[in-house]
Amino acid sequence: MSYTINRLISNADFEDVDQRARQVLGDHGFGVLTEIDVKATMKKKLDKDMPAYRILGACNPNMAWEAIGLEPRVGAMLPCNVILREVSEGVEVSAIDPVASMTAIENDELKQVAGKVRDMLSQVVEAI
Repeated sequence: MSYTINRLISNADFEDVDQRARQVLGDHGFGVLTEIDVKATMKKKLDKDMPAYRILGACNPNMAWEAIGLEPRVGAMLPCNVILREVSEGVEVSAIDPVASMTAIENDELKQVAGKVRDMLSQVVEAI
């Protein structure tokens, strides 16, 4: 089982894909709660260069509310991370597959919520 939902956007500008990702996430009810510029962090902390790599911590409040109501400690696995990664062919977009990440939790109702979120994130990745 893959743990991410992936799409390669060929010959794309990284910042353009970032803007599109944020817009599409918002259109699907997700907000970006956190942002980590991995490239900048690696340069600052290790003086290492790498291609653009950004992690967006996305959250759909309705789905998070439902999940936390079913399993209060599930917050340790939130938000849903979406990564944007510069590759030679363009920009790869990958979102966490919530179903894969929830396999460690034995709660069938939570797995149903995770399935809904996976469907939503699949739509997001496809629309970017």
